[in-house]
Amino acid sequence: MFFLLLLCVCGLLVRGDAQDRAALWRGNDRSGRCQYTFTVPSPVEASCPQTGGPEMEGLKARLSMLEVLVSRLTGGDAGGPQGAGARAQPELQEALTRAVGERNLLQGEKERLERELEGLQRRMEEMRRETEKLKNKPCPPQTPVVPPNPSLQGSGLMRPAGGSSPMSHLMNRPNRQGDSSSSLRDSAWQYRSPDFQELKAEVTEVPAPDGSEDNTGCGELVSVGAPITHRKADNIEGKYGVWMQDPESVSPYGPNMVWRIDTIGSDVRNLFGYEDMNQLSKGFPSKVLLLPEPVESTGATVYRGSLYFQRRRSRTLIRYDLASESIAARRDLPHAGFHGQYPYSWGGYTDIDLAVDEQGLWAVYSTNKAKGAIVMSQLDPHSLEVKKSWETNIRKNTVANTFIICGKLYAVASYTAPDTIINYTYDTETSQGKAVAIPFRNKYRYNSMIDYNLAQRKLFAWDNFHMVSYDIRLGRQQAN
Repeated sequence: MFFLLLLCVCGLLVRGDAQDRAALWRGNDRSGRCQYTFTVPSPVEASCPQTGGPEMEGLKARLSMLEVLVSRLTGGDAGGPQGAGARAQPELQEALTRAVGERNLLQGEKERLERELEGLQRRMEEMRRETEKLKNKPCPPQTPVVPPNPSLQGSGLMRPAGGSSPMSHLMNRPNRQGDSSSSLRDSAWQYRSPDFQELKAEVTEVPAPDGSEDNTGCGELVSVGAPITHRKADNIEGKYGVWMQDPESVSPYGPNMVWRIDTIGSDVRNLFGYEDMNQLSKGFPSKVLLLPEPVESTGATVYRGSLYFQRRRSRTLIRYDLASESIAARRDLPHAGFHGQYPYSWGGYTDIDLAVDEQGLWAVYSTNKAKGAIVMSQLDPHSLEVKKSWETNIRKNTVANTFIICGKLYAVASYTAPDTIINYTYDTETSQGKAVAIPFRNKYRYNSMIDYNLAQRKLFAWDNFHMVSYDIRLGRQQAN
């Protein structure tokens, strides 16, 4: 009895000691579920043969849960964050592409503006130096053009002998190149004192030309009138464009037919035809042609029943017969730059500019050999073969646009300045170029096309969605 009582007391003591060392653990298992673990130290074994315990099991459970989360994050679950990232990746790539494109456009515009700024700074410096030279240069002696006549001073008139009008001797004086006595030469490039300029302006004033004066020959360009607006383009495709008339029209189209191409877009093929200027102003085309090849920029022209244009992204010239609506000829313009190599200063891939004047079909462009200088080539209108070429001494990307009248090239200084000038001319007859200063107005401040219209003897231009024309005045034709 005593032995049993002692045994019970020992058991209670051992149990109490075990209870003091008992522990309750809580943790996630491998699947992530919560699990409770109750542990009691063994009263017999001092240590287990294998390592581990509740702490190790808890760590294993936590590691299992981390493995599950890592698996989901790295693509184990298609509906998890990786799946959403995969769906968002094309949108991010598209946004990145747009951002890169806009950045490149802005960078190009910045570089162009920097070049224009440098050019303006150089011109300002040249003008400053020229002003200093003019200030330091003595005034030339002033000789009266007409001897004073006391008998006429009281009436305020100084009439030459013979009873002719006071200005007749000035009106009948021919305007010949190289004639120092010519009264119609532009005095802006004769650097003399302001007083002398005022005096010269007084004695060279002539009345406006009337119908009796022959003003339709091939003299030098004297002046350009104010722009007259005929139509505004309907949509963004017409911000840049070209419009033209055939000076030697061929049936079935009459001499009043007006042609137009809107040149914004990567696949420009639509050619619109209008019966006359009135229908153009109303926006009612009588003919719409789909060209078989895409057009590059604003250098197209029409001549003898054919449309001449540059094929997109190439130096290939195409003659498209308007009557048969088919390509009649094609030929590469030898060594010509294209698609942004030698454009005008406004850009627009204006590397090759086709034009028509009294002498036929022309191409204005540049080559690597010319190092960016303007090259003029007269073309065979049937085969597009180059007949003869001239190389000028002015870079193509320094002028806004050019046009050709009577075999003479004229360059416009700016395409955005509202009041600019025609600052250079090159004569193919003498193979000589010179500086001029003929006022020219960009009414809508973004002129992307200027061409001579032989049919009406006007300038046609495309100025920021607007189709405008300019009256011109030519001097008398030089005698041979």
